[in-house]
Amino acid sequence: MSQAKPIPDHINHGLNVLFVGFNPSIRSSETGHHYANPHNRFWKILYQAGLTSRHYRPEEDGELLTLGYGLTNIVARPTKGAADILKEEYAEGRHILKEKITTYRPRVVCFVGKGVYQAYSRKRQNIPWGQQADSTVPNVIDFVAPSSSGLVRMKTEDIVAIYRQLHQVITPK
Repeated sequence: MSQAKPIPDHINHGLNVLFVGFNPSIRSSETGHHYANPHNRFWKILYQAGLTSRHYRPEEDGELLTLGYGLTNIVARPTKGAADILKEEYAEGRHILKEKITTYRPRVVCFVGKGVYQAYSRKRQNIPWGQQADSTVPNVIDFVAPSSSGLVRMKTEDIVAIYRQLHQVITPK
């Protein structure tokens, strides 16, 4: 069996949103595309929340850059689940991610999972869904959204409602 490989970031300067996941799934490693597990609801959520005009497929993940959206993870190593990520990997990933955010300066960093934000910010309690009161990088909005994993027991419509808040944050008034 071959070693699971990291997948490439889709990141650029001037993004409206940089989506940050835990790490790639084994399926994403096999395909080379973000959120490729068929049970992951990421692409459906983006569409239903009005963040994309159509339902994109994982193979089209690079096209999100043209919409002003980027994709990365706090940990590059693919695993079966976030529970398999080591504490040391989060520590290293936190520094790498902060460097990416500082370098590329997206308007908003959307943490796809409260656990991702906790690992990044080191905050543990009283983390609401949505825009955070404090940013970890000046002039970059931190936004916490539920994980899109099919393992999350939240109803899709409840998750979509939170992602609609993200749409409101990035849409000019």
